[in-house]
Amino acid sequence: MTGGGTQGRVTAKTKAFPSDFQWGVATSAFQLEGSPHADWTNWDAILRENPAITDHYSLYKEDLALLKHLGVNAYRFSIEWSRIQPHENAWDHEAVAHYQEIIDILRSYGIEPMVTLHHFTNPLWFTAKYPWHEDGSIVKFTGYVERLVAELTGVKYWLTFNEPYVILLGGYLEGCTPPGLRDAAKALAALKNIFTCHGRAYDIIHDRDADAQVSIAHNMSVFAPWKKWNPFDRILKKTANFFYNHSIINAFQTGVFVVKFPFTRAVEIAVPIKGKLDFFGVNYYTRIHLRFNPFKKMGVELRHLDLDGHGLTNIGWEVHPRGLEKVLRYASRLNLPLIITENGIATHDAQRKADYMKRHVDVVERCLRNGIDVRGYYYWTLIDNYEWLQGLDARFGLYRVDFNTLKRIPTPAANYYSYLISSRSQL
Repeated sequence: MTGGGTQGRVTAKTKAFPSDFQWGVATSAFQLEGSPHADWTNWDAILRENPAITDHYSLYKEDLALLKHLGVNAYRFSIEWSRIQPHENAWDHEAVAHYQEIIDILRSYGIEPMVTLHHFTNPLWFTAKYPWHEDGSIVKFTGYVERLVAELTGVKYWLTFNEPYVILLGGYLEGCTPPGLRDAAKALAALKNIFTCHGRAYDIIHDRDADAQVSIAHNMSVFAPWKKWNPFDRILKKTANFFYNHSIINAFQTGVFVVKFPFTRAVEIAVPIKGKLDFFGVNYYTRIHLRFNPFKKMGVELRHLDLDGHGLTNIGWEVHPRGLEKVLRYASRLNLPLIITENGIATHDAQRKADYMKRHVDVVERCLRNGIDVRGYYYWTLIDNYEWLQGLDARFGLYRVDFNTLKRIPTPAANYYSYLISSRSQL
């Protein structure tokens, strides 16, 4: 990609990215390696046909070596809880040793590991007996965290949960992910328990390492009315923006989670998370347009419109780089360092992937110049993986995976990310 391509548009500027800026990639254990003991394994027929997915659990050394080629200095990965505790009263020391070896390899490469303790999946026994809306979930999850944190070494950056609101939306409101419920009351109970688990995990980690950096990864989106002239669409946009982007920020500031819907009284739930963040992880992908439709679930219809002219992704999402600055400004209210823990595009087109990265990194650079404290950018993801309800063909990876042979195939997008890191680090 030279000449008139993406690479050729990078120009020399004064330095904006600090020397310790985290340039990374993000992954999820289950999406790469699967697990016979996870609740998701029985949820999707694709997993019965491809139980090992990319077989990363066996090929992890080969995959980690790709990080050296990219030139990243940070790597986010998750622990697959169901491998650590395949049964309720079991503890798999070999699985713990496996993840410890990943940490050790990263350290040997000079790459900072960021460990996610929970990335959507649960052990089968947990979902069957202690789903998140049951108080027993707190005891089981914190027990897992306490023991795991005691055994793992070499980790400074921790994410307790990936996208807790997505857990709620999929598992408790839409019913399209485990545990497959549609119950608003149980959704709120589950969220309270997840917040409680974060607070306890934060304390567990800091009791062992006072210098640890602990957060969550929160999925943030930009919302817009489907029709600007429609007052119902504008109300929906305002409601969604408060719930999805601001309520969690407020909860970490005040210790109170507030749910507000139009024409109803606000629901306030005390949660033990006030001040229990050392940085804030932001996952950002897209803008969503909302329309009031009484014939849809919860009266809301979602749509992605290609208003910026960048095209929609393989899974129909709008590419909206300017929105990244908007959500980072929202998150900056916390007065904490911000790390973009996920940002990526589903496409088969390597040039589009490179364009996407450059446009979003340009936004990060602008935010840094405008005083927003952004400490890192993690592209999603290293290699093609299982993308939940989207299956195997979303193609977010910097490296392509042939799911018949499991061969990892370099793409120009990987080379471009390596170039982007090098060029911005030297500005």
